[in-house]
Amino acid sequence: MKIVCIDNFDRESVSDKLVCENVSEHYGNAIVDFLNEKFSGDYSSDFYKLTDDKYELYKWEP
Repeated sequence: MKIVCIDNFDRESVSDKLVCENVSEHYGNAIVDFLNEKFSGDYSSDFYKLTDDKYELYKWEP
């Protein structure tokens, strides 16, 4: 599984960022909860989520 940082406001002009990969679902959920508690929020531009290994990061290209 992968942990990715996506845009909290769903803007097309912001690319996804890979935080870590090859993490188990149990530890991944704990890490995502911690990251969202400390570094995310209603007004933060970042949101962290756990995805499967086949998830492709969105890359914005102007």
